[in-house]
Amino acid sequence: MAGRSSKKLVIFCLCVSASFFLIVTLQVVGELGQFERKQVAPRLTGSLHPGHEEVFLDAEGPGAPDGDPYPVIVWWSPLTGETGRLGDCGRNWCFFTINRTYYHHPSTKAFLFYGTDFHVENLPLPRRAHHHWALFHEESPKNNYKLFHEPVITLFNHTATFSHFSHLPLTTQYLESLDVLRSHAYFVPLSQKNLLRRSLAPVAYVQSDCDPPSDRDTFVRQLMTHIQVDSYGECLHNKNLPSHLKDSSAMDESGFYRILAQYKFILAFENAVCDDYITEKLWRPLKLGVVPVYYGAPNIYRWLPSNRSAIVVQPDDSPKKLAEYLKRLDINDGEYETYLEWKKKREISNQNLVAEMAGRKWGVQDITKESYVDVFECVVCNRVWENIHRLKEGLPPKTWQAEANHLRCPPPRTFDFAVEPTSRTSLRGIWRPTYEQSKKEAKALHFLTQRNKNFSVEEFWKQVFSD
Repeated sequence: MAGRSSKKLVIFCLCVSASFFLIVTLQVVGELGQFERKQVAPRLTGSLHPGHEEVFLDAEGPGAPDGDPYPVIVWWSPLTGETGRLGDCGRNWCFFTINRTYYHHPSTKAFLFYGTDFHVENLPLPRRAHHHWALFHEESPKNNYKLFHEPVITLFNHTATFSHFSHLPLTTQYLESLDVLRSHAYFVPLSQKNLLRRSLAPVAYVQSDCDPPSDRDTFVRQLMTHIQVDSYGECLHNKNLPSHLKDSSAMDESGFYRILAQYKFILAFENAVCDDYITEKLWRPLKLGVVPVYYGAPNIYRWLPSNRSAIVVQPDDSPKKLAEYLKRLDINDGEYETYLEWKKKREISNQNLVAEMAGRKWGVQDITKESYVDVFECVVCNRVWENIHRLKEGLPPKTWQAEANHLRCPPPRTFDFAVEPTSRTSLRGIWRPTYEQSKKEAKALHFLTQRNKNFSVEEFWKQVFSD
């Protein structure tokens, strides 16, 4: 009976807490709604003028002591799709919204941008002295090259990028945990792999994003003239997956994993070559117990579970010599297994990787942890509140600013060995010109943004080509 009463008491307390939070959130949304009805949506091609009565959020409740309004943080890129949410960031609370009309709200303190959707024609300008700009960009540089140059990245106060230098590093965004690296769930013993070699190539390749900035398909095409490669994706395709695994959504299914786990090597070639830009292409073979042949982040040894857990390809390496090395490992069991020793022992010797995963505040496919988007929102929210408190104490506000290394990639390069003519639809030749063009765009965007007034697309392109 006592246990049943305790359960009832817990349920009652949870209901009361949930009701309180709902009431507070609805009250905030209601007051913001009053503001929105009074506010005319801004036309971002001309001057922005508030022209509204000041409406502050209800100061009662957590995170808004001493009559302070809840800070409003606007996702200028509508990444979350949330029209309004009162977010709990520990001791602080902020109101998050994708509604751009809150540009004018006196409590608006920050604007969040998603890099892929960062466009020059609709920025929140003029930028007030108290307006923080924050960039979230975890994807390939090819999605928006101009962000990868100092004139643009330094426009932001706060960053969450794949660079380990950013304010919230997302370098391990594709790695669920260290346990999945240690796991033997899909591990296939070498004796069995040797038997499977009768029907399988020693090397697998799975890519459907063809001719990206890393020029990986050119290298792999040349490699395939020297060693057998089973290519399951659309790029250099020569082997079919079962029909139920052909869709890209099946890439994380157990059946797909079991097929790849049978191979000795998997070509893990990134679509871009940048420090810290590491995707599932590396982590997948490591999880499966297959040796990755990796081409991508130049600082990859900073992140590998051990110094001998992957074969790292350098930009000047020869496909022929790589093929010869893979063939040697294919017939030399002892030498091949040195690349799997860490896996068999379940030992991760890279203390940098161990420390990174231990200190990571967000989770991947982990319902017990917040997502990296939620954590980034709270990084900005808490910094906004830090300055609110500093001003109340008579201290100058703290300034944060992104640095060039928060998002940086070298110019894309193509391999210089002889290749077959590419098709008319190939993107292989556009990446270097696109990169060079993006440097001009970055310079123009910085100049126009520093003027701190709105500009048209025509003005932007005129500035780009003014040099």
